[in-house]
Amino acid sequence: MPVVVATGYSSAVDPETGVALAARQAQVGLGGASCDLAIVFVSGDHVTEVDAVMATIHEVLAPDELVGCSSGGLIAGGQEHEHGTGVAIWAISVDEGRADVFELRTRPVEDGLALLGMPDPDAGTSSAIILLADASRLPLEGTLRAFEEHLPGVPLIGGVPSMVPPDGRPLLHDRGATDAAAIGIRFSGVEVLPCVSQGARPIGPELAVTAGEGGVIQELAGRPAIEALRETVDGLGAEDQARIRHGLLLGLVVGPGRPEYGAGDFVVRGLAGADPEAGAVVVGAPVEVGQIAQLHVRDPETATRDLEDALRLRRAAAGSGQVAGALAFTCNGRGHDMFGHDHHDADAIQRELGPLPLAGMFSAGEIGPVGGRPFVHGFTATVAVFLA
Repeated sequence: MPVVVATGYSSAVDPETGVALAARQAQVGLGGASCDLAIVFVSGDHVTEVDAVMATIHEVLAPDELVGCSSGGLIAGGQEHEHGTGVAIWAISVDEGRADVFELRTRPVEDGLALLGMPDPDAGTSSAIILLADASRLPLEGTLRAFEEHLPGVPLIGGVPSMVPPDGRPLLHDRGATDAAAIGIRFSGVEVLPCVSQGARPIGPELAVTAGEGGVIQELAGRPAIEALRETVDGLGAEDQARIRHGLLLGLVVGPGRPEYGAGDFVVRGLAGADPEAGAVVVGAPVEVGQIAQLHVRDPETATRDLEDALRLRRAAAGSGQVAGALAFTCNGRGHDMFGHDHHDADAIQRELGPLPLAGMFSAGEIGPVGGRPFVHGFTATVAVFLA
């Protein structure tokens, strides 16, 4: 039997009634296949009823593994539920593959934090990792670099919960909330295609980083970074100048000295600060001398085209393979506020890849690869596409 994905959703306020309904929908969608893993996303009043939520899923769906998190909004099918109470369940039967759950925790050490619970790199070949991360308990960038070193080349897709319950524990595992810093699912023997749409496009000339370290760029193209960027902005057309007034974005090609790269190889970051006297700018990403930098703009039209293009590339990459389903993590700054209408990202995924079982959440940080390296993003949609 191939990989089977199924989903369920309910907005019923009573946790047992609503969760049972969503779990039965997922059970029917599996078509008699065993549930090897279920991921549950809860919003609204359900975030304080997680014990009942998890117990009901165990009773109805009987998954081998059950994880999840709280969120400010849910994705289910072709719809996005940005507000209110609800539960979305994503279930998978992995056939002869594996879906191994692990928890990450941190421990204070002399020079910072030690990361505990990383999956064993020698325990078979990993096809992808789904990561739900509590940013209040985990240094995200450092954790992603640890994954890059520990499991190089393995796609990492996931998100940061956008709602934290009163007890401060947004992550769920087995029977209830957990104080873990992150929950991961390591897939083996299951084909997963990562999709990342940052919703931004490059404008102006490309500029090489000629001096910089950490998250600070001192020089671009041999000139003070502020001076080079100011000249670039002055040379833009009126339309692009109007767009960057909402926030200046800088894209950095992942990896210095790459001879070939495209728009999807830029990690896009906002400018976090500047030092006018030194002519330096601060970006929310590590920089290296030799990297190519380019200004970017983000707007609804660009974000729509970027997501559609990214999804079409994944559809092409799947070839003749059938898409079993998808997990989606979209920024809580997207949705209706960004696009002016509901269900934008979910509708695009269904239009380009579907119809397919889809579930996910609105996130306070989206995790996905750029240039083969994992990053945490903002205003981004990241999607894990599972093939049958």
